[in-house]
Amino acid sequence: MNRGILTAIGAIGLAQGLKILTHKKVTGDWDVKKAISTGGMPSSHSAGVTALASYVAANKGFRHTETALAVTFGIIVMYDAQGIRRHTGEIAQLVNDLEDQFAKISGEFPSYQYIEREKELKELLGHQPVEVVAGALLGTVFGIISAKLEGK
Repeated sequence: MNRGILTAIGAIGLAQGLKILTHKKVTGDWDVKKAISTGGMPSSHSAGVTALASYVAANKGFRHTETALAVTFGIIVMYDAQGIRRHTGEIAQLVNDLEDQFAKISGEFPSYQYIEREKELKELLGHQPVEVVAGALLGTVFGIISAKLEGK
């Protein structure tokens, strides 16, 4: 496996691990499941793509085609993480709330049969912009450090 892939995967792993700590700071509860969850602080999507882009830029230079590819790919991924995926999570939250209301109403109308789903839709899918920026900063630093360590 090449160093660029290891750098991106390493940044993703670090970001996922940091989600445990940020969750603890915000809620006061330890939840190791945050290490394998989507969404949250920092964005592992952003960390991975910016680590790769900064690693490539540090090795090839900013004018190289590989850097352009990595940066373009990264922008698309980060836009998707804070845009479409976040909105999908917001819609899932509305659907879950609507289902809760149906369950409540069905108790008031005995002739209405309502079968509740076993599982709610996953609501934490995407990222807030600050989570994307934090992941991007983490990834950039991680990518540059990886490139510097490789150069030694």
